Parts: sequence; structure tokens; C-alpha cells
Amino acid sequence: MDNRPIGVFDSGVGGLTVVSEIIKGLPNESIIYFGDTARFPYGCKSPDELQRFTFEIIDFLREEGIKLVVIACNSASSAALEVAQKHFDIPIIGVIEPVARAAVLATRARKVGVIGTQATISSGAYARAIHLLDVGVQVCSQACPELADFVERGEIVGPEVKRVVRWYLSPLISAGVDSLILGCTHYPLLTGVIQKAVGDEVRLISSAKEAARELKELLAMRGSFGEGESIPFYRFISSGDEARFLELGERFLGREINAVERVSLKEIILPRGGG
Repeated sequence: MDNRPIGVFDSGVGGLTVVSEIIKGLPNESIIYFGDTARFPYGCKSPDELQRFTFEIIDFLREEGIKLVVIACNSASSAALEVAQKHFDIPIIGVIEPVARAAVLATRARKVGVIGTQATISSGAYARAIHLLDVGVQVCSQACPELADFVERGEIVGPEVKRVVRWYLSPLISAGVDSLILGCTHYPLLTGVIQKAVGDEVRLISSAKEAARELKELLAMRGSFGEGESIPFYRFISSGDEARFLELGERFLGREINAVERVSLKEIILPRGGG
């Protein structure tokens, strides 16, 4: 047993969809969530920037005493997961491999669609992960740079959102995909609009649900579950506006957030104990 908290981070509040699934599946686990809202969005950042941000945040979370890290961000996972795993001495999981595995198992036509940020799609990480499992699966990818911005603004319904979603998904529908990876932790809040656009016969694969399932398997394998007698705690930290985080965060998490802590970028870059 290990009662230390799980560290989870994302570019903003989107990763709270992952936290929500973790809480459902692992109710005894404490969680420290870091939303790098001051540097949102990550989808337009370079791989070098994403690696630097990832290292800075993991350093910070390690100072807070976490037992492992979930990179709840597709852009950061695609650019920085492997180098972070090599560099740090704690377990680190991302959101791409679990989702790729679920999509390969779900597809019948062996045609999988992927939507995500520009950074995620440009990296080709999902196609590589899928082809490691089944080289014969056709992967159709589409960058959707506007969708995360819609969600961050709280615009998850309405004619403009529907129009943009349909426009992005049109090539994937034409390609005949029967499984669609929601390759951004913001996209679960658009599930209704996306499902209606692609039709009920297309299965949506959520990175939030699959990352939480992977985490549960890892904790079981390591014997690192939190004790049932302990009371879990949840801390929410933002590098930007706490009020904005709180307003949007409760929508993503699906429950009340009692408080949001503000941590400056300087403290992230020079964590306590650092030089």
C-alpha cells in the first residue's frame, strides 16, 4: 500500500476529465492536479517546449511527494513521455498507448480516426502506437485546433460548435472510420456533439477513461493502491487565474472544487529545494 498522492497534469483544466475517471475507479487515491493554464494551449507549442514544460511540472510535483505521474495531456504525452520516463525515477504514464490499444480492440473495419491538437496530430504518436499493435489498421488523423478553445471558453453546445465539429470530422466520416479517438482531454465535454456528427455506429474512445484504466492496472501491478481506511484528498493547482480555473474546472470534473491554489511559473521552474 502507498498513500502518497497521484500527480496529474495538463495544459489547462481538460485533464480534470482524467481526474474524474480516476476518482470513479480509484476512490481511495489522493490526487494533486496541476493545470498549466498560464501557458495554455499546448497544442501549438514545439516538441522542445513541451518537453521543457513537462520536466518543470514533474519536478514540481515530485517536490509535493507524489508516487507517480499521469501526463493527462495528449500534446505533452506525444512529445515528452518517453524522455521523461528515461529521466525521472518515478513511474510516468501518458494517455496515448492506452487509447491506441482500446481503439485497435474496438475497430471492426480496421479504420480508426484520431482527432487532437496540432502538436498531437503532427507527432504521429497515435499512428505509431496503433501500428505497433496492428500494422494493418488504417489511421485517419485530423487536427482540430479550435475545439479545445471552445471548451475552455465553456462553449460546448450551439450552432457554431456543431458547424466546426462537422467540418473537422467530415474527412474521417468519408474515410469510413468506425472508431474515433478523442485525442485531447478537452473533447469528452464535446461527446454529444461529436457522436451526433459521426453517428451512433462509430465508437468514441476517450483518453480520460483509458488513462484511468491504465493507471489502475499499474497500481495493481506495483501493489501501490492507497489504503481503504485513509481519507483521500484532492489538491488543485493552477499556474494562472484561480477563479477561471475554478469556474471551468467544476464543469470538467463533474463535482465541486473547494479551493484552487496558485503557483507561479517561477516556482515551477525553480521548485523548492532547487537552485
